[in-house]
Amino acid sequence: MLNLKEFEELKTECLSCTSCSLSETRQNVVFGRGNPLAKILIIGEGPGQIEDDRGLAFVGRSGKLLDELFLSVGINVEKDCYISNIVKCRPPSNRKPRIIEVENCSNWLQNQVSLINPKIIILAGSTAVNSYLNISKPITEIRGKWINKSNIKIMPIFHPAYLLRNPSNEINKPKWTTIQDLKKVKKELNLFV
Repeated sequence: MLNLKEFEELKTECLSCTSCSLSETRQNVVFGRGNPLAKILIIGEGPGQIEDDRGLAFVGRSGKLLDELFLSVGINVEKDCYISNIVKCRPPSNRKPRIIEVENCSNWLQNQVSLINPKIIILAGSTAVNSYLNISKPITEIRGKWINKSNIKIMPIFHPAYLLRNPSNEINKPKWTTIQDLKKVKKELNLFV
């Protein structure tokens, strides 16, 4: 069971982090959003401009699409999930986080995972997959396939920003396949409810 006091202490510490150069250009540390008591932890790449402005994870266009996709399979992100990122501060111009930035942020994420103790982790996009699992296979090869790590079921999916660039709902297109992946997640979640 999550110790909310420890979780809030971790968040407070994280909000004042200055361990890498991203702290010099950020407006806000983006610790996460959602229900820390949830069974699902969603991990993305890093905050964008809107997330940096508001201090919340996945609240821009990608976040709205993420919420819609999860809701389409019966998962309420605010109730059933907690959302965070590999890095907690926005990289300038939304560039991909550098290895040193990922390494400097890794303790925050590992502590989040440890405290939340999710049953399922969703890795949104190749940066999240590569950084969290330390594998470099293309997302197209591993998305939709369960990976087990430390008694947690991990599901890689396409990042919603990619789906915004590929919005077709046609069968076998990225958005359609993401919905199929999330149906697997819903089926797994039902085992824990």
